[in-house]
Amino acid sequence: MNQDEEHLRLLSIFHYVVAGLTALSGCVPFIHITIGLMIVTGRFDGPGHDNAPALFGWLFVIIGLFIVAMMWTLATVLFLAGRRLSQRRSHLFCTIVAAVSCLFFPFGTVLGVFTLIVLSRPSVKLLFGVESDAKRGPIA
Repeated sequence: MNQDEEHLRLLSIFHYVVAGLTALSGCVPFIHITIGLMIVTGRFDGPGHDNAPALFGWLFVIIGLFIVAMMWTLATVLFLAGRRLSQRRSHLFCTIVAAVSCLFFPFGTVLGVFTLIVLSRPSVKLLFGVESDAKRGPIA
């Protein structure tokens, strides 16, 4: 097996692993959503305590839902990129996902940097069917 093919196979596996970790960490904000709903419904109110403002509870719920949606979207995109890497398809999509994953320290950063390094090789571009810059000639 070629070294480039082996690197793409490993990157594909690591994309699946990081996607799973991202989806799992995307479940943490459910704690905030639960607390927000308890504030809104008055479950935290005890004798002699004033009701917490409902707006405060709704902020917990909305921000928690937003974070869950973002993390699960990222997990889905990472999973799709892993799939595309194994199929040698969508070079640009995989490059964009690798660049975005660099924002998520530490696992996403390591995965993104290594993916960008591998995807920038001319021999890997050929595996994806992407024309290299040398074959296109000068820009007219």
